[in-house]
Amino acid sequence: MIRKAKEQDIARIVEIRNSVRENRLSDPGKITLDDLRWFIANPGIFVWEQDGEVQGFSAGDPRNGNIWALFVDDAYAKRGIGTALLASACSVLKDAGHDRIWLTTDPGTRAEELYRQAGWELIGEKDNELLFELNLPAGSA
Repeated sequence: MIRKAKEQDIARIVEIRNSVRENRLSDPGKITLDDLRWFIANPGIFVWEQDGEVQGFSAGDPRNGNIWALFVDDAYAKRGIGTALLASACSVLKDAGHDRIWLTTDPGTRAEELYRQAGWELIGEKDNELLFELNLPAGSA
C-alpha cells in the first residue's frame, strides 16, 4: 500500500536508493538527509509498504514540477509498485499547480521503459540523462 513517507522511513529509502542496479548514483552524497527531511515535511514523498517492509519510494518536487525520485527495491520489481508510486508523485505535482512535469533517467533502463509506457515524452538530454516531460490534463494526474 502507498502512504506518505515518515522520518522513520529515511534509512530504508536511502538503502533502496543506494542498492538499485540501474540509475545508480555516482555520488551517493547527492541525496542528503536534509533533502529527504524536506520532502517528508512537505507534500511529495511516498513509500510502498507491504508486510511491514518499505519496498519502494517516489518523490515529486512541488517547487519545480520534477519527479525527484522513483525507486523500487530490485527484489520487488515488475509488480506494479513503480507505476503506483509514479501516479502518487504526479498527483502531488498536479495538486501543486503544475500542468507539465519533468524527470530525468538513464537510457536503456526499466525506468525509461516505464515512463515511455506511461505516456511521457522524450524531449532531449540533461546532464547525460534522458529528459522526459508529461502534460497533466485538467482534472487528472
